[in-house]
Amino acid sequence: MASWRRIWIIVGGLLIVTAAVLVGVNLGLLSTPFSDDQKRAQVTISNEDGTTLATVEARVADTPTERYRGLSDTERLPNGTGMLFVFDREGERTFVMRDMDFPLDIIFIDADGRITQIHHASAPPPNTNEGELTPYRGQAKWVLEVPRGYTEQKNITKGDLVEITYRE
Repeated sequence: MASWRRIWIIVGGLLIVTAAVLVGVNLGLLSTPFSDDQKRAQVTISNEDGTTLATVEARVADTPTERYRGLSDTERLPNGTGMLFVFDREGERTFVMRDMDFPLDIIFIDADGRITQIHHASAPPPNTNEGELTPYRGQAKWVLEVPRGYTEQKNITKGDLVEITYRE
């Protein structure tokens, strides 16, 4: 009889933990590498010869709110994944590492799909004020953030070409 009680306590505890995790994810209190409701894109980067250097599966940030939040509060970003920031037109863009816990490569891409700038950005110390964050600037219509070191690992450089395929 005591063993049945123990089983029901364990099952009940697991159900409570599962419900808490689901509620936390749905309310945005817990982050996941990729949420199911965010738009996605496949970003293919090639060199001048047309050789594919990398293909990145990226979440798309195309609203002011999504662009402001970016990867803030994201726990991790596996190689081959990233976030693509989309703007209406090309312009001078400034990015900061707001609430970031890991370093990134920030790739600026112009309206012709050419990489104009790559920054290797370090995560700021905890509780860094907004005004103390390092600004990373570049000319871009799109900005792609990937794990730090990814561009070096894949030999991605300024002038390489980018093709973006949006997914449903």
